[in-house]
Amino acid sequence: MSVVRNVALGAAVVVIGVAGVVGVRTALVGNGQAQGPKLALPPAEPVDVEGAAKHLSQAVQIETVSHQDASENDPKAWDALHAFLAATYPRFHAAAQREELAGGTLIYTWKGSDPAAAPIILMAHQDVVPVAPETLGAWKAPPFSGAIKDGAVWGRGSIDDKGSLVALMEALESLAAKGFTPKRTIILVSGADEEVSGSGAQAAGALLKARGVHAEWALDEGSAVVMDMPLVGKPVTLIGVAEKGYATLRVTAKAAGGHSSAPPKDTGAVTLSRAVIAINDHAFPVKFQGPFAQMLKALAPQLPFVAKMAVANDWLFGPLLASQASATPQGAAGLHTTTAPTMLQGSPKENVLPTTSIARINYRILPGDTTDTVMARAKAAVGKLPVDLSFERMASNPSPVSSTGSEAYKTIAALAGEMSGAPVAPSLVTGATDSRHMIEVAKDIYRFQPIRFSMHDIEMIHGINEHMTLTNLEAMVQFYRRLVVKTAG
Repeated sequence: MSVVRNVALGAAVVVIGVAGVVGVRTALVGNGQAQGPKLALPPAEPVDVEGAAKHLSQAVQIETVSHQDASENDPKAWDALHAFLAATYPRFHAAAQREELAGGTLIYTWKGSDPAAAPIILMAHQDVVPVAPETLGAWKAPPFSGAIKDGAVWGRGSIDDKGSLVALMEALESLAAKGFTPKRTIILVSGADEEVSGSGAQAAGALLKARGVHAEWALDEGSAVVMDMPLVGKPVTLIGVAEKGYATLRVTAKAAGGHSSAPPKDTGAVTLSRAVIAINDHAFPVKFQGPFAQMLKALAPQLPFVAKMAVANDWLFGPLLASQASATPQGAAGLHTTTAPTMLQGSPKENVLPTTSIARINYRILPGDTTDTVMARAKAAVGKLPVDLSFERMASNPSPVSSTGSEAYKTIAALAGEMSGAPVAPSLVTGATDSRHMIEVAKDIYRFQPIRFSMHDIEMIHGINEHMTLTNLEAMVQFYRRLVVKTAG
């Protein structure tokens, strides 16, 4: 009986100890993390919102549409946009050196007075996605009209990403007009084909690397202020500190072919199907890790007590958190490398056995995984099935996770938090931005547009009725201007 009592006593001590650790960690989690840091910030000066709206309207009307088939693009549209920028923002163009790369990507260099200070990189792309003809009737204003009504500028690109480009130009033009001289060199990179390949930004990154540029940080699109964040039910300011990698796996099954009236036991299509199912069923596990976990820890003070306790003690509740967070596809996407079979190709005729069957599986690769781990997992999944595996041309690894302790992050967070009045947290960008091509020239890369979105609003990006509210446009110009003054002045 003494042994039983000792075991029971020991178990009680363990339980009490664990409860104590859980309680202490819950009390301490998120202290000082949820709000943006308190810094001395430049004042928010008035913005000519009507003028900025007019300029964004004009930019939207220039149809810099990137089609999947580049032969369908209109190069004159990019020429028109470049001419518009030069005419509209003459003081900035006089202060900065402009270079145009093949394909239309622009690099502006506003030289700083202190050659020892590392430069900063600001980014916004010029191109937009096409508008599906069948959706035209659902738009409140024609998608390339740039209509200004109902307190917004309407049209394709008003948010993604001409809104950022115009806001940056407005901010830099106003500073140049006041005689501002940066101490730190400011580099503005505006890619011409972000929506299809990002080759323009890739060329810009390679050029800056060849010149020996080592920027302190870069800022691009990617995250924003979400007004109805599902996790907390209130506004949250999200700053992207990393983005997923991108790869499309090509799975090929070869077979003899022939007439469908006398098929073998396993056709090429059957072999391909088994391989796709095997890869899909061997998906990467969901774990409470990476920038998504960082985000929840920063937001912990805003969470209900039970959720706060779980986040504070992820050493104990990590599997439960991963399970709960991955209940939706959007939540799961933040916690693992996703596997998405998207395309199948077989015989050109219904009664002909395919000699070559092809599937394409798209991956968005979580920081911590690589294209090598993706390939290794796929090979392990298919085993001895007679298929060939290869990557399509655009495979890229995820970005490094940028610091949340740097002066750049603190400044961005302080400005964003003051603007939004909402808690600030790092986040993971699940899409791809041009900033991935600055990895070798910038110490840290952040992804944030200083605009307020509801979850419903996000649907209009690449969708119907894309529009930039004048309130958001004003906030963007103020944010970029204050950011430049604080970090480069």
